[in-house]
Amino acid sequence: MEESEPQPNPLAAAFPTPPPFWQHFTEVNLERTSKLRVAQAAEASKHPNPATSSPVRLLDLPPELRFLQPPEPPADGVYRCFGDVYNLSEPLPTLEEQGIQHLYTPPITPTGDGKHSDRAFILKRLAKSLLLNFLELVGIMSVNPAQYVEKIQDLRTLFINFHHLLNEYRPHQARESLILTMHDQLERSRAETQGIMKMKEKVEAVLEGLGQAGLTEMETAGQRVVKESNMDEGNDIWDELDKEFG
Repeated sequence: MEESEPQPNPLAAAFPTPPPFWQHFTEVNLERTSKLRVAQAAEASKHPNPATSSPVRLLDLPPELRFLQPPEPPADGVYRCFGDVYNLSEPLPTLEEQGIQHLYTPPITPTGDGKHSDRAFILKRLAKSLLLNFLELVGIMSVNPAQYVEKIQDLRTLFINFHHLLNEYRPHQARESLILTMHDQLERSRAETQGIMKMKEKVEAVLEGLGQAGLTEMETAGQRVVKESNMDEGNDIWDELDKEFG
């Protein structure tokens, strides 16, 4: 019995087909997920908790809606991308380890004391080299198309060097993104605090105005009582004089 040939992995192709769960991203499912997210956020607002105030994942979703939210972080630190398995803690391999020619002098890493302008200068040089090699490829294809292989290899080497230099910035990018997120949260907290302080000042001003109005009414009432008392004493004196000399 002949052994069947192994089937190629469709996810590892140069242009892989979309994953099958794309069919779940319908307008009806998106609307249902949005309503469930709003309902869960409203429920969480009744019991304020920083960990659950802004839910990232919805619980107890129907099977057709589970693909409409981000997957859970890999517990073992391993994830799959385009059919290949990667490890989160795996360091970025060097170009030499990948068997690729290194076209530039490696600058100091972004986490060190190097200048970012050095890396920007290298990226500009690689971009110009890519443009020049592409123009040379166009010329080769118009004169002798059979000689395209070497120029395609040069373009591939340039692209990999360019991409590798960008990948070295990923930790720096993640750190800067986290800093921006923390700054946004801090600004929102400050705005909320300023709003509370302004409302406090308005309430204190209203209470102070009510207090002053109450004191004014009390003073007016006291003056009226004193005036009426003085008038009564004056009437009593005139009555006594009328009795004595009347």
